[in-house]
Amino acid sequence: MVDLKVLQATLGDLHTILELQKQCYITEAELYNDYDIPPLTQTIEEIKTDFMDGTLFLKGMVNDELVATVRGINQNETTYIGRLAVKEEFQNRKIGQILMKEIEKQLNNCRRYELFTGYKSEKNIKLYQKLGYCEYKTQFVHENLTLVYLEKRNTLQEQDSFPNL
Repeated sequence: MVDLKVLQATLGDLHTILELQKQCYITEAELYNDYDIPPLTQTIEEIKTDFMDGTLFLKGMVNDELVATVRGINQNETTYIGRLAVKEEFQNRKIGQILMKEIEKQLNNCRRYELFTGYKSEKNIKLYQKLGYCEYKTQFVHENLTLVYLEKRNTLQEQDSFPNL
């Protein structure tokens, strides 16, 4: 295990986060033979808009190097989590799990968490299922891509904040 620090990202981190995102999502693009996916086409202006609109960005740091990121936002009692990215040389060290648990912890004022990934992204699906996410719908995008949507109930909030469920 590496000495990982998980911190809230700042506006100044967004260039590095965008670079990491593009490095990490190239393998997804290759898997689907589609290089026009949003994580690769997102601009610095778009990521700054997300940040300013309230999206929480977390960064995983190892020895002052940004090696991982994830983001999320609460909307209508759902926390939408996206763009989990871990540098290739730091994968398979539980960093993705740590970031996912931290984003859930920091954005826990919700009934449920939701995310999506491509249907061929078996490693991603397996990670999310390991963390308690269950597939609840699919969405056809084009002949090479169908998105798999997964959700996880926030049982603590359901018990504490939403007694009528």
